[in-house]
Amino acid sequence: MHNLTRFFWFCSGVHISTLQKHPTEHNKYVGIGATIFFTGLFAALSGGYAMYFVFKGSDLDWLAAILFGLIWGLAIFNMDRYIVSSINKNATTNKQILQATPRILLAIMIGIVISRPLELKIFDKEIKEKLKVSYLNGQRSKIDTINKAFENKYAIEIGKLNDIKKQRDSMAATIKNDRQKLNFEIFGSKTSETSGVMGYGPYAKRKEAELKKREEDLDTLNASLKKMESFIDGRKQFDGLMSEKLYTSKQLDSLSAIAGFADRNWALGQIGYKQDGTRDTGTAMAVTFIGLLFIFFECLPVFVKLMSGKGTYDHAILNAEQIENHTSDKDRDFEIEVTDQTHLQRVQSGIEDRIEEIQLKKKDKGF
Repeated sequence: MHNLTRFFWFCSGVHISTLQKHPTEHNKYVGIGATIFFTGLFAALSGGYAMYFVFKGSDLDWLAAILFGLIWGLAIFNMDRYIVSSINKNATTNKQILQATPRILLAIMIGIVISRPLELKIFDKEIKEKLKVSYLNGQRSKIDTINKAFENKYAIEIGKLNDIKKQRDSMAATIKNDRQKLNFEIFGSKTSETSGVMGYGPYAKRKEAELKKREEDLDTLNASLKKMESFIDGRKQFDGLMSEKLYTSKQLDSLSAIAGFADRNWALGQIGYKQDGTRDTGTAMAVTFIGLLFIFFECLPVFVKLMSGKGTYDHAILNAEQIENHTSDKDRDFEIEVTDQTHLQRVQSGIEDRIEEIQLKKKDKGF
């Protein structure tokens, strides 16, 4: 417990030897340090999870995620530690708030960055379902686009194919009607177009000959239709229409499982909306509040430092700073005094050397 306490003191950014002299302040800075530590831990998990999707599919994706997670977590930890330790409790309340304002804004930005990847993990199931719908709609749109382009490209051939189909259907209906009339004539059923006399007479023979001629024409038309359909199918195969199909459930599962960070981030923003485009208030509020929770957690050390009163540790730090400042001022005065005295001695020595030099010159000239 002693080592853990010292570790959390280190996380809070306090001067440990000074804090040890003030037991009433120990728990406060343990709490602040623990908050900073767990913020850094969440940042490491968040960064590693996000980077895993960036490098997903490579051989060392797990190693890249771990390394980046550690670096990112340490960076956030160090930044939070500086933000909290830099708030001066010996200043006035207004000055403390002024000091804390940019730090709170920075903490909010850090909280947003940390919360996003963790939100992706929390709503992983919903994100996958949203991605499946998106991929399926995208594939359907792609197929529709290819079909429209194909229809525009082969509009004449497709028009001929449709005309042949209409002729075939019309001729098949006519043959069916004529066959029924022939049966009525043979079996003696009286209608407006039959004699009503049973037997295979001249009228029945003539109807049968006409029917065979239409059937031959239908066979010719079917052959033309088959040839045209074969041509259209070949063009579809050549243009890639036959290979484009809607994704199966297994394919959608695979695609959603390997989705990158950008796709998952987009899907997270979309789970707050229903399929008809209306707002899903419950889900949207859940995503928002989870993000706000991480932002508040990131800002919590700063708020705790602001809300806490000036304690004995802060007073001791103020005294230590004043002593250091006073010592520094005295060291400065000492250095200035020594420099001035050294300068005076150099000037005096220079004057004496100059006088001696002038006197020697006068002697040499006989003065």
